[in-house]
Amino acid sequence: MRRTLPPLESLTTKVTKPFLEGKPPLISIRNAIFYRQHPGTSKPPDQDAPENPRLFPHLEFTLPSFSKRSEHWAIVSPSSVVRTTFLRTLRGENLAFPPTSRSYPYLATKEIKEKDPSLQFPANAIQYVGFDAERSGLGGNNLQGAYLSARYESRREETDFTLSDYLRGNTELNAAENLTYRPPSDLLERIIQDLKLQDLLGMPVSNLSNGQTRRARIAKALLSRPELLLLDGPFMGLDPLTAHYLSELLNGLAKKSDPRLILSCRPQDDLPEWITHVIYVDEKFWVTTLGGKGVVLANVRKEISNAGRLEQSREAINSAETTLGKEEEHSIGEPVIEMEGVQVKYGERCILGDWTQKDGKEGLWWNVRQGERWGIFGPNGSGKTTLLSLITSDHPQTYSAPVKLFQRSRLPSAGKPGISIFDLQSRMGHSSPEVHTFFPKNISVRRTLESAWADAPLAKPMLNYEADTHVNAYLKYFRDELDPRPPPQRKGRYAWKVPKDERLNQFDWADETNFGELNFSAQRVALFLRAIIRKPDLVILDEAFSGMDSIARDKCMLFLEYGESLKVKRIRRAYYIVPNDGTEDPVIVSGLEDRQALILISHSQHEVPGCVREYICLPEPGERSLPRVGKLDGPISKDPRRWKEIWGNV
Repeated sequence: MRRTLPPLESLTTKVTKPFLEGKPPLISIRNAIFYRQHPGTSKPPDQDAPENPRLFPHLEFTLPSFSKRSEHWAIVSPSSVVRTTFLRTLRGENLAFPPTSRSYPYLATKEIKEKDPSLQFPANAIQYVGFDAERSGLGGNNLQGAYLSARYESRREETDFTLSDYLRGNTELNAAENLTYRPPSDLLERIIQDLKLQDLLGMPVSNLSNGQTRRARIAKALLSRPELLLLDGPFMGLDPLTAHYLSELLNGLAKKSDPRLILSCRPQDDLPEWITHVIYVDEKFWVTTLGGKGVVLANVRKEISNAGRLEQSREAINSAETTLGKEEEHSIGEPVIEMEGVQVKYGERCILGDWTQKDGKEGLWWNVRQGERWGIFGPNGSGKTTLLSLITSDHPQTYSAPVKLFQRSRLPSAGKPGISIFDLQSRMGHSSPEVHTFFPKNISVRRTLESAWADAPLAKPMLNYEADTHVNAYLKYFRDELDPRPPPQRKGRYAWKVPKDERLNQFDWADETNFGELNFSAQRVALFLRAIIRKPDLVILDEAFSGMDSIARDKCMLFLEYGESLKVKRIRRAYYIVPNDGTEDPVIVSGLEDRQALILISHSQHEVPGCVREYICLPEPGERSLPRVGKLDGPISKDPRRWKEIWGNV
């Protein structure tokens, strides 16, 4: 598979700033300890004290403003909360003790004052762009449309702002009257050229792909001319080629030191080759080591491979399969999805199905049956999300396309009524980045799960005793991932020694905590659970595990297959998977059932559950070749060659 991308020479060959000695550092941190709140703050009466751990105790870190040898730093941690907190701490957030332990000497120089006095403030000179911690689309502006289907509709409203509007700040009606800052035209033109956005300027931002959106957000941050740009998880959810292309674009910016860059990455991510220095921070906010990339990675190889503890946990899962009878084949039932020659076109442009089968039939011919576990793969822009939008009926062409859902068309036919959207929603569970973007942030964690029984997240759910029991079981199993408060002091005590009122109130946290108060990983966990809790006939997981912390991700994939039949226990710093014999916790929730079908989209082999067997890999956009369709002979985690088989690299 081969893709042609724009050349990058203009970025990688020009270095506009010399690297000089004798300049004060941009950031200087000396033996600092950080806190979210002042450590002397007393808790209000009758309230639990907020969690206020020490952050990065005794941190020593210096980021030079200029140096003969360029330094390009990356923050590596298994926890998304830790990565985000560290980057925001560099920007001046969180309290430093002693107060003088964190300073920005270069921002106080005459050079910065003459360049732009506003850059003397760290919040202006250091820009943060979050991809795994920000949920607001493009820079916090409400530019994603009013509902999921809006991006697929041909009608454009006045508020469907283009990328050009977004970069210029014209994201309100009559915005030009209120603009206090207009980016210089030469700066805007240079950034557009550097990030290869010139062909996208007239496109509504709601129509941008994942990779295009990232470039747009980086461009927006660059327009404020920062001295340092912090990029939180820039490669999350990108296919390997798109990630490499974005990495080369960032390399060009870093080489010019305009601005300086610091990235955050997960331990399992491949660090860009141009990264020279690494900071490794563990889940407890301790900086275990920092320095040159080679030295740091050698020192923490064991800890990083303890994302190999996740692999070890997978071996524990596999060894338990025989005991739990999970090795037998799933029985295959009735068709859930039937597509017979599907093509999605916008005018002359074909987005999906631009190929001809060997028998001469055009378009996509694809069936999904009960009991099947499908993975949809392919590069960014190949039509994966468009394909899912036909299944969920978010795409208007669902009504005209040759698609049957649960053996019924959307429109009525002779002797058969069409299937309604409410019937579809009741039989599907769906988690995706788009669902995450539009999901209301002001409902409780419990209500988030209960909304699976409602027509819409804010509608009243239709619950019964069984539903309540399942919600409680899910909350109990995933409390460590969903409860933002410190672990309760009763942990480790025998159940019969726990006071009765504590046992009765063990789920109060789920009523008192709103979805928007959870960190990004926990929000993804909650939406994944919402998609599966009702045991729908069809489970759709579109990048559902992307952005989760490693342990949370593996726990979710374990639960998807086995329910409460297996448990995760933490002993010291290691995680162990053990069978649940029902003596301590009764097994209420099972894994996927034979009557259910699963469809998954992922760009990472670490985010593919072991139950996935069938796969379809869509071709490059514009390639017009047939998709690869096949069946795996086992879990991807047991043999990496299966991942290569999907992508045609065997």
